[in-house]
Amino acid sequence: MTNVTRRDLLRMIGYTAGASVMYQAMGGLGFAAESPRLTPPKLGPAPKDASVIILGAGIAGMVAAYELKKAGYNVKILEYQSRAGGRAHSVYGGDRYTDTDGVTQECHFDPGLYFNVGPWRIPYHHRNVLHYCQELGIKLDPFVQINFNSYLHAQNAFGGEPKRFRELFSDFNGHIAELLSKSIHQSALDETVTKEDQERLLEELRAFGGLDNEFRYIAASGSPRRGFSKPLGGGLTGAPELSTPLELKDLLDANAWQRMSYHFQHTFQQTMFEPKGGMEMIGKAFGKALEGTIQYNAVVTEIDQSDTGVTVTYRDQKNGDTVQTESADFCLCTIPLPILRTLNISVNDGLKQAIDTIPYASVVKVGAQYNRRFWEEDEAIYGGMTLTDFPISHIAYPSATDEILSRGKGILLNGYIAGPNGVEYTKLAPDARVKETLKYVGHIHPQALDEYDTGYSTAWDKVPWIQGGYTSWNDALRETHYKTLAEMDGRIVLAGEHVSYISGWLEGAVTSSLDAIERLHEKAVSLKG
Repeated sequence: MTNVTRRDLLRMIGYTAGASVMYQAMGGLGFAAESPRLTPPKLGPAPKDASVIILGAGIAGMVAAYELKKAGYNVKILEYQSRAGGRAHSVYGGDRYTDTDGVTQECHFDPGLYFNVGPWRIPYHHRNVLHYCQELGIKLDPFVQINFNSYLHAQNAFGGEPKRFRELFSDFNGHIAELLSKSIHQSALDETVTKEDQERLLEELRAFGGLDNEFRYIAASGSPRRGFSKPLGGGLTGAPELSTPLELKDLLDANAWQRMSYHFQHTFQQTMFEPKGGMEMIGKAFGKALEGTIQYNAVVTEIDQSDTGVTVTYRDQKNGDTVQTESADFCLCTIPLPILRTLNISVNDGLKQAIDTIPYASVVKVGAQYNRRFWEEDEAIYGGMTLTDFPISHIAYPSATDEILSRGKGILLNGYIAGPNGVEYTKLAPDARVKETLKYVGHIHPQALDEYDTGYSTAWDKVPWIQGGYTSWNDALRETHYKTLAEMDGRIVLAGEHVSYISGWLEGAVTSSLDAIERLHEKAVSLKG
């Protein structure tokens, strides 16, 4: 008999029981491993008097400036906004912003509360972002990604009633483990797995799925995982009552694993982090470290290059919108593509076509302040998120350590809306977006309708300095345009999440920037060294 290889066994487990089971098996067989951290490049001394102008004080631009200055380059950043950080943006009470429609929105959150309108979490494997958080002294809170007591919701499943994640997760895994154990007992794997491995696999399935001694997923074996109908307690009334598992057919009808698997993708696996006080803290820390390097309220209109250098034309909004120019040996441009494609920029036709072609996702984020933290007080949900097939997609619960179990008000992410729904929500006025999301949140948390206090929304298509959420690459676009977008064109090089394989994440911006400055330095040395 030919025995199955370990790789074949992993593939079989993955096909049958899902990615999370396969990943656990990979760990047990020694196949899962972490990739090493990409540390900042050691650029060495800059050529004498070499200068770089950086366009944009988002994370990519500031990482580049930080490292280039350490290497000895003369660096200046031109930034459209009056703040540093780009999309690493949080709003606080009193903040006012005007969108491309001329609509001004004011945030009325209470002191100490905030809402991350852009990035909101940092995965453990985004080692470069974490490196700079450590280097700049940015304090981090754990960000709770998966909470077994939060909800999964589908409009056409279980009568539209939200179910606790732990219930669906336990029941799905239990039923699948029972089915696999039956196939082993019926000798269905005799030709592919040795007898010894079958016995070991059975014991693993029993442990994984919460099966009883007869390899059944029933109330008695499942309740310790999915929760009891009446929890364990003390005294004469302390005996628990078993809960009834959901039927496998109902779980399949609800596409339960399709929603649960979100948390088990490598991108979203715990541990995750959030800067204490909001993602804005990253921009503030870099801004402080680069004090005197960044010129704010500078609206770039033209980027021209020659064989000897780069000249950037911009409007100085702090000084009557006067037209100014800045010249340097090289230019690192992090301006988002929807804006860059509207500027006069002297680059080759291939790069211009790439800039003009790459689409951005329409993304809307809505935050709401509530008069009390009902998700904690009423439902014992501390951090994490509820996933739903409503247009709002997510409801996310704050997990900052100094907020949990606090009295008074709190802020929920009422919706993270992208794709076609993002396009439709972008069309709504800011207040209308908040009201629309509240309707859906109220279906899952009825208390929200009574406890709502104030809200804030950001439609990234209408943010003046980007006019889009994040890049929407696909395989065909990458094949045609990615290399061209990343390559240095004369004395100009682009960086940002749009020049990375980690679209929409700070890590993409950082890794793109580190790659770009290394190539810029090599060229500077070859030309001026």
